[in-house]
Amino acid sequence: MHVTATSTPARPVTSMAGAKIKRIEAIAVRLPMAKPMKMAGVLIESADNVLVRIETDTGTVGWGEAASAPTMTGETMQSMTIAVRYIAPSLMGCSLEAIEQASALMDRAMYGNHAAKAAIEMAWQDALARVLGRPVFELFGGKRRDRVPALWMLGTGNADADVEEAKAKLAAGYVAFKIKVGVDTADADAARTQRICAALGTGNLISADANQGFSLEQALTYVHGVAHTTLDFLEQPICGSDMAGMAKVAAASRLPIGFDEGAHSIEDIARHHEMHAASGGSLKAIKLGGLRRVYQAAVLCDSLGLKVNLACKVAESSIGTAAVLQLAAVIPTLEWGVSLTSQYLAEDIVCAPLVFANGHATVPAGPGLGVEVDEARVRKYAQKF
Repeated sequence: MHVTATSTPARPVTSMAGAKIKRIEAIAVRLPMAKPMKMAGVLIESADNVLVRIETDTGTVGWGEAASAPTMTGETMQSMTIAVRYIAPSLMGCSLEAIEQASALMDRAMYGNHAAKAAIEMAWQDALARVLGRPVFELFGGKRRDRVPALWMLGTGNADADVEEAKAKLAAGYVAFKIKVGVDTADADAARTQRICAALGTGNLISADANQGFSLEQALTYVHGVAHTTLDFLEQPICGSDMAGMAKVAAASRLPIGFDEGAHSIEDIARHHEMHAASGGSLKAIKLGGLRRVYQAAVLCDSLGLKVNLACKVAESSIGTAAVLQLAAVIPTLEWGVSLTSQYLAEDIVCAPLVFANGHATVPAGPGLGVEVDEARVRKYAQKF
């Protein structure tokens, strides 16, 4: 299963009537999951996220979101909330037209904290596009696709349950799947992967994600164990900082290897390519610091011949999911699929949650991110820090 692009020219951003940043608010929320998800080293039972609400002096409101990911970004719900509050004063009075300078302004105000900065930048993009009366994707270029297959994550950790879930989602129209591994021994994870691949058959995109859960030896055991399955790629088998180890896994594997936790910048992506440590990887706003940097990373991957998986963190609401869909509309290629995670929530915080039909998601066409936030639901799940 491949998603290809057709090139269309970018549309220039037209000038606005001087809308400026008036207020930036950080709101921590704990959202209920439909069911727990087992990943390497952690059982996710709720979605701990931070929302950013930007208000302009003309009354326009934009929203952003970032998920807590301490093992990926080093940021928690509490730290992101504090970081947004610390950065906010440096952005007061800025023109919405300064979107290209927003990341530089934030970097000048505070080192690191990419997830907090991503939530601010996402809200800024939403507000800017709403003032223009256009969807966010038009700020990046012409639309290449308006509907994408949604990757479904199989993460119960139980082979029988994962196989049954895979069959049910296949029957519901899903054509892209990601198996969470690194949760058991390498041999057991390989055996579970074999069963899931056999159940899904051919013609689907099937990947596995270890979330750094394997040692080098375990990763080699796993890739040899799944060598003859229909698995398309393995994401982040070992510690993200061990690019030399990633290169060893890649050299020993018939299966393409992808980065995730190991790529937090354009330079990290280039180094993976130079070291032959990955054939592609997962691009997330919380790692790179915003939507614009994800777009730039996707363009770089395309130029280097690296495959792209565009992803939310587990689990973001329809705010973060809509933002990923806006990028999915415009980046050059999406051969490794799109991980959209609002579908794993028991309750969303927008007035009309995004709809997944026949395993696919449609890019929202309204202004901004294309979703309207239900502030009463936000207050319902808000956490105080």
